[in-house]
Amino acid sequence: MQKLTNKEEEVMHILWKLKRAFVKDVLAEFKEDKPHYNTLSTIIRNLEEKGYVSYNAYGNTHQYHPIVDIEEYRKTFMKTAIQNYFGNSYKNLVSFFAEEEKISADELREILNIIEKKK
Repeated sequence: MQKLTNKEEEVMHILWKLKRAFVKDVLAEFKEDKPHYNTLSTIIRNLEEKGYVSYNAYGNTHQYHPIVDIEEYRKTFMKTAIQNYFGNSYKNLVSFFAEEEKISADELREILNIIEKKK
């Protein structure tokens, strides 16, 4: 799975939300920093080349849909992030969030309960 640029990832989130969309539909979902229609069309074609989206043709227009689901992308993204930023250690990942006060003791207990239930 090829790495996505920030803008490609933003477009994928829109396509995951909409399920099927024409370029104009994707463009309408941008709140800020709206790309030009032609730029967005190029981004979507790049996503097609990378194997993330496909389309149905209706004359000269295309309706795009994701062919990589968000769960599959999330797993790959998280695996890469943990390898690159946390030395392939989930302990380092959780410690990072604890030190940054992004996770509470209650949330950690919930995680421990989930782990123990799977045993």
